[in-house]
Amino acid sequence: MNRLRLDDRDIALLATLTREGRISKTELAARVNLSPTPCWERMKRLEQAGLIRGYRAEVDLAALGPHVQVFVTVELDSHKAESFQRFERSIARLDEVTGCWAIGGGYDYLMQVIARDISAFQDLMDGLLESRAGLRRYFSYIVTKPIKELPPALALLQA
Repeated sequence: MNRLRLDDRDIALLATLTREGRISKTELAARVNLSPTPCWERMKRLEQAGLIRGYRAEVDLAALGPHVQVFVTVELDSHKAESFQRFERSIARLDEVTGCWAIGGGYDYLMQVIARDISAFQDLMDGLLESRAGLRRYFSYIVTKPIKELPPALALLQA
């Protein structure tokens, strides 16, 4: 795979967009010290390279109504390739699962779940245990208050 070379302006452009996705193109260009046309061309190049996958709004879930956010560590029954694939297909269909990562260490996956309440969360997990998803056991960690939720500091990722 041929990795796209990024310069300081590309990183500044990406960093600004991760924090302020609705910034005007003129303001973005000024922030990264470019004129609007070259800034727009860089944005298009970063989108075409797959570095910018989309733009979204950050929604205050508490303002929408009661909910519970839960992180769940998951251990599967089997560690065969088809078991991982079956679990991942099952999780992909669940709207309540807003994030899922394969992890190393003592567990196989870490999931982020948003549910209406604890009862809805438990119904989701009971359904997963009863399904053919291959869950052996799980441990849930209920979020009591968010402390920090920021996009990554992109400059730290550059070599």
